[in-house]
Amino acid sequence: MESPLAQVVSLPEDEELQPWGGSGGPGQHPGRPRSTECAYPGVVEKVRPKWDNPLQFLLVCVSYAVGLGNVWRFPYLCQMYGGGSFLVPYIIMLIVEGMPLLYMELAVGQRMRQGSIGAWRTISPYLSGVGIASLVVSFLASVYFNVINTWALWYLFHSFQDPLPWSVCPLNSNRTGYDEECEKASSTQYFWYRKTLNISPSIQENGGIQWEPALCLILSWLIVYLCILRGTESTGKVVYFTTSMPYFVLIIYLVRGLTLHGATNGLAYMFTPKIEQLANPKAWINAATQIFFSLGLGCGGLIAFASYNEPSNDCQKHALIVSVINSTTAIFSSIVTFSIYGFKATFNYENCLNKVILLLTNSFDLEDGFLTVSNLEEVKNYLASTYPNKYSEVFPHIRNCSLESELDTAVQGTGLAFIVYTEAIKNMDVSQLWSVLYFFMMLTLGMGSMVGTGTAILTPLTDSKVISSYLPKEAISGLVCLINCAVGMVFTMEAGNYWFDLFNDYTATLSLLLIVLVETIAVCYVYGLKRFESDLRAMTGRTLNWYWKIMWAFVSPLLIVGLFIFYLSDYILTGTLQYQAWDATQGHVVIKDYPTYALAVIGLLVASSTMCIPLVALGTFVTRHFKSREQFLAA
Repeated sequence: MESPLAQVVSLPEDEELQPWGGSGGPGQHPGRPRSTECAYPGVVEKVRPKWDNPLQFLLVCVSYAVGLGNVWRFPYLCQMYGGGSFLVPYIIMLIVEGMPLLYMELAVGQRMRQGSIGAWRTISPYLSGVGIASLVVSFLASVYFNVINTWALWYLFHSFQDPLPWSVCPLNSNRTGYDEECEKASSTQYFWYRKTLNISPSIQENGGIQWEPALCLILSWLIVYLCILRGTESTGKVVYFTTSMPYFVLIIYLVRGLTLHGATNGLAYMFTPKIEQLANPKAWINAATQIFFSLGLGCGGLIAFASYNEPSNDCQKHALIVSVINSTTAIFSSIVTFSIYGFKATFNYENCLNKVILLLTNSFDLEDGFLTVSNLEEVKNYLASTYPNKYSEVFPHIRNCSLESELDTAVQGTGLAFIVYTEAIKNMDVSQLWSVLYFFMMLTLGMGSMVGTGTAILTPLTDSKVISSYLPKEAISGLVCLINCAVGMVFTMEAGNYWFDLFNDYTATLSLLLIVLVETIAVCYVYGLKRFESDLRAMTGRTLNWYWKIMWAFVSPLLIVGLFIFYLSDYILTGTLQYQAWDATQGHVVIKDYPTYALAVIGLLVASSTMCIPLVALGTFVTRHFKSREQFLAA
């Protein structure tokens, strides 16, 4: 059954947007916009979909914001920057950056009732490039981001095997021992780098498209297409599942994680604050960056979602709710992650101790059970003093076991998801069940983000009269998914993971900072903060608080400028950009310089979005100049 559609009036593109705060005539509701039918006689109404209810809008925003970064980046940042003390800069940045900018984008979308391109064009024709830049970033992000869902599908399919295929090393070709590469690395690393990626030694050696990942990629895009097929009609239904399912799995994992041996070691490590990290500028910069990117600011998705709202919707309340849910989820998922991380670290630590005990027992013919964890150090000192020559021969083979060093090993991104987590899962009872749950959760988180990114791309395209007059919504969705899938085949090649890291590192960082900076300047100083305040009061009946005004006009722009300068200087001071390559002969990653053509691709990725803003503004100025000149000559 089709969801109800609200008929709303579409403003002509060449008309100037009037504030809603003016007098609307006798009997007009103060919280509603004036009738556009009166302002523009003869304008034909255009049907625009809307969410079935405010809950749908809230869920789609939460599904978009709460993504894989909450699961695999926030715990890493906690680990790197002082455990519990990292929450201090994180919460402060949420208040001064995350909430204000999220509210601003939702308010712009709800006020203009158009996608990113149309919304900024309505504010000023010179700002059309801001919406185009958001569209380009969302397109490039969707190209590589869905590859994560591809890998999640791959691991999910393999999770039904017993034993799990990454739990043991395979035999070599002669079947006389284990594979050499796997022995030098680990079974989980081998499955990731060799069986999943079949990775090449460097980015220069692209290799061919591998059919198994390619099929998983096609399946991933087919799922995305089915989710965004009918716009809000299909997306609004899907988010009930993509939003709730990850929390269901996280709760199950929390219960399981807290019962694992060594979980308390991980939780103690997380919540023990390292106050000295508060003086580290990078802790504050990473906190601001995490808030900025986890909410999906600047990508156009939030503006697109809000454009399908009722004009009277309380977007301020929803901005606060989404911000709090996003940050709470990050902290909650960190508790789950660190409980499992503590189990893994404790397991490895005790395994290391057992190997040392076995080595010393066999080397010195000790009685079985005599040497234990509790007396290990005492016995080692005794053996070293009593049998110095023999102990010196054995000493190079004695590993230095440390629980602290195991907990200090910081991993993020794909390394955490596909290596660290799988290593912990393989040592759990009923490991297949936990593996299926984990990768199904990853898939739903990834698909939730992809639905939002797809909406950010499709809304400006379907709003375009030129495109929508020739193609139905389903055809536009299909073409977008088909093009993305075709380009994404690059990431299924043997060097695909290197290209994935390149896109992941350089597609969005500088671009989104610039986009959101221009957005805040446009709202506060081009459209006018007082005018925008009047619109919000007319829409929602709520007066804009001084907090929002100060954040929008001063604090948030200055913070974005600071982040932009930091990242730009960091790229410059780094010198030659580098990447991590897998060395199969050593069984670990090595650092290599990007070749010249890869640096050119990086430059193109950054320029393709950022240059849209000045070029479109310049093009609009030139076009208007020639039009006014022609009108002058004609007169």
